[in-house]
Parts: sequence; structure tokens; C-alpha cells
Amino acid sequence: MVNKVILIGNLGRDPEVRTLENGAMVAKFPVATNESYRDKNGEWQTITEWHDVVVWRSLAERAEKSLQKGSLVFVEGKLTHRKYQDNNGVDRYITEVVANTFRILDRKEGGSRTGYSDTFPTEESYTASPPSGSGSSKGSSSFSEDISNMEDDDLPF
Repeated sequence: MVNKVILIGNLGRDPEVRTLENGAMVAKFPVATNESYRDKNGEWQTITEWHDVVVWRSLAERAEKSLQKGSLVFVEGKLTHRKYQDNNGVDRYITEVVANTFRILDRKEGGSRTGYSDTFPTEESYTASPPSGSGSSKGSSSFSEDISNMEDDDLPF
């Protein structure tokens, strides 16, 4: 089975960063993707979809330092769903992309931003590292986050 999401889009706002009681850092930011098509009258239409992206730990720190509203980014991760109760006791459902890597696609100063660049600076590509002490010997660049034991008050947003 596969649960993989890849997005290329623009940040809707600067990342919102929090540090949980256990010291884990989490960042959340919206990414907008666009799809264009011709309608039945031959007119171009654009549909914008908004995706909530969450990054954890060192990836959250990097997002806080390097991402800003309007940035063009590549995001890779997994789709997650969670349920919580709001202050009025109403069940709410959230769908998020928990990212394990992101890459800034904006061109450097002096270049034009005409789309995607074939040469991405490595210092602007960020991947989650496995938690320290993990016994993985495969050198995996992603990790899973067990949030099933978190209280509603500990949820990131």
C-alpha cells in the first residue's frame, strides 16, 4: 500500500510554528496548487486548491527560517486525517499533508521566476531525519510520527 503526496505550489502565508510541551517543534503552512482548463465555451479557467501542510522537529525549524508567503515549493509527504472536538463539543475533521521533505523552487536573486528550475541549490532542500536512537540501518530519509497518544490539547493547531 502507498500513501504518498507530492505538491508543487505557493505558500499562502508564513509558516505558523509551535513548540509542544514535550519540546517537539511543529510548523503548519498552506500550499496553493492551481489547475487550468478550458471550459465548454473555450475560456481558460483556473481552480485553486489549498492544502494544509505540517512538518515536525528539525524540518519545522528549517521551514520557519527558509519559507515565506508566496514561496514556490515542492512538498513530499503523506496524507493524514484526524478528528477532534472543538470548544463546543462539535466533531471536526482535518485532512493534512505531513511532509517529510520540502524544496524551495524560487530562483535566486537576479534570476526570473518563470517556473521550475532544473538546478535546485542543495542548501534549500530539506528532508526530515530519523529521530535519534532509531535503529534504522537503511539510511531512510523519512520517519513516522506517532500522534495517536496525543491529547487534543497537544495537537499542533
